[in-house]
Amino acid sequence: MFYWRQQTSRVSWAFTDRAGGSSSGDFDSLNLGGHVGDDAAAVEANREAVAGATGVGRDHLLFLQQCHGADVVVADGPWDAGGPPPADGVVTATAGLALAVLVADCTPVLLADVDTGVVGAVHAGRPGMTAGIVEVAVERMRELGARDLRAVVGPSICARCYEVPEELRAAAAAVAPEASARSWSGTPAIDVAAGVVAQLVANNVAVQWVPGCAREDERLFSYRRDGRTGRYAGVVVAGAP
Repeated sequence: MFYWRQQTSRVSWAFTDRAGGSSSGDFDSLNLGGHVGDDAAAVEANREAVAGATGVGRDHLLFLQQCHGADVVVADGPWDAGGPPPADGVVTATAGLALAVLVADCTPVLLADVDTGVVGAVHAGRPGMTAGIVEVAVERMRELGARDLRAVVGPSICARCYEVPEELRAAAAAVAPEASARSWSGTPAIDVAAGVVAQLVANNVAVQWVPGCAREDERLFSYRRDGRTGRYAGVVVAGAP
């Protein structure tokens, strides 16, 4: 179920893999994405399993309607009857909420101030990275009282596997020069995770970078590799002070 997990007395961080779930076929087996064509009951069973494994009730595991933007919302409890809001980042100062973002090549970013219990989760694809979603999330967390922020950057597609047209690489490099790269065949590429890490460091956030390429590691879902596929998640939850 977990590709990587780390727990302290105050914060639990995790990135799921694709094992140990109820989905089948292209979504085998721990698909957490409800928008990819998988059976809805299987997705809900998978989300229930992750909620249980992270120690929260299902209604306290919060997903988003991700849209490749730079909007970050503040959560203070389970989502209301309207469901998850459209956003690509969520932050909270409320203990016991598990914040989740879904990816299948994009970069999942988990953030926390261990002392104050303020946590956040960010879906940073190429559009989000270039739009500055990392900076927005850091600002929102500091508004909630975070002072000493740490980030864990999860596995995502690596630069050698993310070939793009030259104009897209140039646009990404204009925002974060560290994102400019070349693919395994020497063509223009983007290293989204490197760009995200640079943005975090520039905002005085300590970074831990979990290794792994979604396209190269079949334990992870990858849209670039498979097309029709599921989604894995980054999840962060803070306990009570």
